[in-house]
Amino acid sequence: MSTSGFTTIDFAILVVYLLLVLFAGLFFSKKDMEGKEFFKGDGSIPWYVTSVSIFATLLSPISFLTLAGNSFAGSWMLWFAQLGMIVAIPITMKFFLPIYAKLDIDTAYDYLERRFDSKGLRVIGSLMFIIFQLGRMSIIMYLPSVALATLTGISVNILIIVMGVIAIIYSYTGGIKSVLWTDFIQGVVLLIGVTISLFFLARDINGGFGEIFSALGDNKFLAGDEAIFDPNILKTSVFMMIVGAGFNTLSSYISSQDIVQRFTTTTDTKKLNKMMITNGLLSIFIATAFYLIGTGLYVYYKVQNPNDPGSSIAQDQIYAYFIAYRLPVGMTGVLLAAIYAASQSTLSTGLNSVATSWTLDIQEVITKDMDDKAKTALARAISLGVGIFAIVISIIMAHSDIKSAYEFFNGFMGLILGVLGGTFALGIFTKKGNKHGAYAALIASALVMVFIKYGLPSEAVSIWSYSLISISVSLLVGYPVSLLSPIKTEAPKFTTVSDIKEIKEDPTNPIR
Repeated sequence: MSTSGFTTIDFAILVVYLLLVLFAGLFFSKKDMEGKEFFKGDGSIPWYVTSVSIFATLLSPISFLTLAGNSFAGSWMLWFAQLGMIVAIPITMKFFLPIYAKLDIDTAYDYLERRFDSKGLRVIGSLMFIIFQLGRMSIIMYLPSVALATLTGISVNILIIVMGVIAIIYSYTGGIKSVLWTDFIQGVVLLIGVTISLFFLARDINGGFGEIFSALGDNKFLAGDEAIFDPNILKTSVFMMIVGAGFNTLSSYISSQDIVQRFTTTTDTKKLNKMMITNGLLSIFIATAFYLIGTGLYVYYKVQNPNDPGSSIAQDQIYAYFIAYRLPVGMTGVLLAAIYAASQSTLSTGLNSVATSWTLDIQEVITKDMDDKAKTALARAISLGVGIFAIVISIIMAHSDIKSAYEFFNGFMGLILGVLGGTFALGIFTKKGNKHGAYAALIASALVMVFIKYGLPSEAVSIWSYSLISISVSLLVGYPVSLLSPIKTEAPKFTTVSDIKEIKEDPTNPIR
């Protein structure tokens, strides 16, 4: 076992991995793509590649470094949030994907314009997403780079710059096709690396997996004070973790451009459904692996080796510590590459989705009749500019005491997708919802959520209920306002759930 942390061999593996990712990104960008091919692909991307890309995008390095820490220090309570997939995926597949595929939308916010006949809603939705992604990308680069710098001794500035530059190169050159294929590679590295580390950990534990499962029966799965169901549904319980997290995930699936952009790569609903199911299975599998690792780390460091220096390591750093000091030489490099993979896949997706959203949702409103060449050139320029911006902000974060500012910003930005999700729900589930109702829903849910987040004690309302609340407020406010509005037009064809039966009966639909 490695006792010296990061070795020359590990460094070599990390470098080779980064070169492989760069080569793959450039390889898939050989074809000169412009216009829709740059933003939506050329139709040649297999569904399983897109599915793994969604998985890699949603699994941020923050999750990579903290999920195991949750079960190391506590129970598996937060694991139930992953089971929210069983709520989010069926709803997305049944009500949203058939409509998105039939309309062949260009972006998530293209749907808002078509449904509500409002360019303003499209622009507002896009701007909210872009602001969210700018903050998220900077944080995604900053946090894992600081952790890796501590473990490897490599300058945090170099780690941030290398991560950013590689993602910029293949996002800039190849568009969504390069991003999807490199995300696929990153996702595979994540899955293999985490799984192997779990087996190495079990080998280190006296009693192996048997001891890990034994610990789960001793209040490590659920603590005595953690409720299965709380009559106050705004409080955290297993029920609210599943349902509330399900609606949080649903909001991402239906209104976040980085995810919806994957759905726009095909209009084949059969392929879209395969993507969703595979993504759900992968997400639940990797979360289970992380939580088993966390419980295993508890058994190894707290129960069997309490005098090991690792027993006093902070929970969010314990998995990284194990990677550096308990895995064999070489495997440490693979796992650190996996952490880097989680960062790069999220970053490259962010760059591409921001460039797509700005170009198609905002610039086309400002500059009419842009040709494909101009759109592609603009998107590439935005990818470059946003990438450089994120690198600079990340480096500033790495050398500043910004923890409280980061928590405030991340908490506020985390409200955005739930608020947006409510507006999408109003459009999909009501025929009489109109743009007046949509604006009212957006404003009301934003005000309610900001009040809950910053005007109430943090323990008053579980964060897992945020999207559930914002979607409910959007429907309860948006629908009556729509009925009272002077606009009495019906929803356009194929934009609401009432059209799904007709969509499925279409002879060109693969799942009719």
